[in-house]
Amino acid sequence: MGRRGVVAGVVVGVLLLGAGCSSGESSEGAEESRGGGVSSGGGVPSGGGSPSARGEVPPDKGSVRVVRTVVEGLESPWGVVALPGGGLLVASRDEGTVTSVDAGGRRSEAGEVAGVAPDGEGGLLGLALSPGFASDRMVYAYFTSESDNRIVRMRYDEREPAGRRLGAPDTVFRGIPKGHIHNGGRIAFGPDGMLYVGTGESGDTGLSQDRGSLGGKILRLTPEGEPAPGNPFPGSAVYSYGHRNVQGLAWDSRRRLFAAEFGQNTWDELNAIAPGGNYGWPEAEGTSDNPRYRNPLAKWPTADASPSGIAYAEGSLWMAGLRGQRLWRVPLNGTEASAAPQAFLGEEYGRLRTVVSVGGNKLWVTTSNTDGRGDPRDGDDRILELEVS
Repeated sequence: MGRRGVVAGVVVGVLLLGAGCSSGESSEGAEESRGGGVSSGGGVPSGGGSPSARGEVPPDKGSVRVVRTVVEGLESPWGVVALPGGGLLVASRDEGTVTSVDAGGRRSEAGEVAGVAPDGEGGLLGLALSPGFASDRMVYAYFTSESDNRIVRMRYDEREPAGRRLGAPDTVFRGIPKGHIHNGGRIAFGPDGMLYVGTGESGDTGLSQDRGSLGGKILRLTPEGEPAPGNPFPGSAVYSYGHRNVQGLAWDSRRRLFAAEFGQNTWDELNAIAPGGNYGWPEAEGTSDNPRYRNPLAKWPTADASPSGIAYAEGSLWMAGLRGQRLWRVPLNGTEASAAPQAFLGEEYGRLRTVVSVGGNKLWVTTSNTDGRGDPRDGDDRILELEVS
């Protein structure tokens, strides 16, 4: 997963020199040792009173406090969206179902998504709410089918009984390569109202540098699934390329896009994304001296991260680690890290999958211990609410 950051001189301070996964390890265990995130619901960050919104650089060191458990007893949770007015929806990768959670933490099944074919790292993955959710009630989902990875949208009606709240899926985009590994899966609506999609190269490394392929890319689509106006390559959905397995997407208060992705055996990456940027995989993993490739703004040995979701809050990016079993804080100065990454929750809750910004200094973080690679704990998987700075 080599490559990039928008500015190559980046503070990669922490960038611990720990050992990576051996080449013999498989996908997520090693992959999700490099294996996704999206900001709340529609993916549009509020910025609020954060240091970046005020044009300030956040402190080098931050803090994290676990406020409460939002919900527990989840099975293979992946995508999470906050619902307006309280509550949330959670996708189960392996079950192919969406769970509704009310403001009091009570769970019920919203419905099963037809066509999901779980396999390895594939299944029901990212969720996003339509920018017009208040009126159209549309929920978007990224999932692995028998033939490809695709994006559908479904009407959500909380007035219906449990198990029947999701309408039939309408496919808006299809043809993303699928594999037992590297299916990407994070989707988020950006501040521009367009749908951004993180994909993986499905184990075929050559797809990442092929601009004609949808694998190993960040895609930018209209809500109807067409290539978005202003994309860097005319007529193409491709927004950036040279990625290995993108599972984290987030914007800062200045509408700048960042992404997290798995490396192979050496470096996981956090990147500032530029339209048309080439992030190097498979020619580069981590920092490269080749000017064709963009270098990461931060990188980690694969044993310390295996990043999935990311979110922006309080002037920093917050990145979940699967194999690393911790939450990373990366303070920003523009599109560079302003200080070394800082780790929290180390091995306290097991593997961490998704991070959701829910306004101000609050985040939701999802554990991932029931996906076949973690060690299930009391209460199985859960979502934690954090206060961060």
